[in-house]
Amino acid sequence: TSGKHSWEVDVGNKTQWSVGVAKESVRRKGKITLIPDNGFWTLILRDGNKYKACEKPSKLLDLTVKPRKIRVCLDYEGGKVSFYNSDNKSHIYTFTGTFTEKLYPYFCPCNTDGGKNTEHLKICPQIVTIQEDGGFIPASK
Repeated sequence: TSGKHSWEVDVGNKTQWSVGVAKESVRRKGKITLIPDNGFWTLILRDGNKYKACEKPSKLLDLTVKPRKIRVCLDYEGGKVSFYNSDNKSHIYTFTGTFTEKLYPYFCPCNTDGGKNTEHLKICPQIVTIQEDGGFIPASK
């Protein structure tokens, strides 16, 4: 893994979710703690209004606007995973560290919260433009 990558996740009106980045070697069974020491760099929502950056200890985030779309930005060589509210382009949180293995997007829609959290997480399509020999070639959606 190398380079800079970003993706946008539509979290809608969900009451719980987790999004971020995970190392290829993360544990996938049993109790999992979403912290960088375990290979996870994640932002979570719990109870409909508690946003946290999953550090050790976790950091409660004071967001004045409830994001409906989250942009995750990975800078592998720069050692950063940043999160933004896509709707108003505001920065939410940045993790810093050193990455030494493949990283993958991480998504968890969480449980249904008694029927209050039934919406899906959606990965949003991006419009890509490729520049070649000084001219732009629009890619398909």
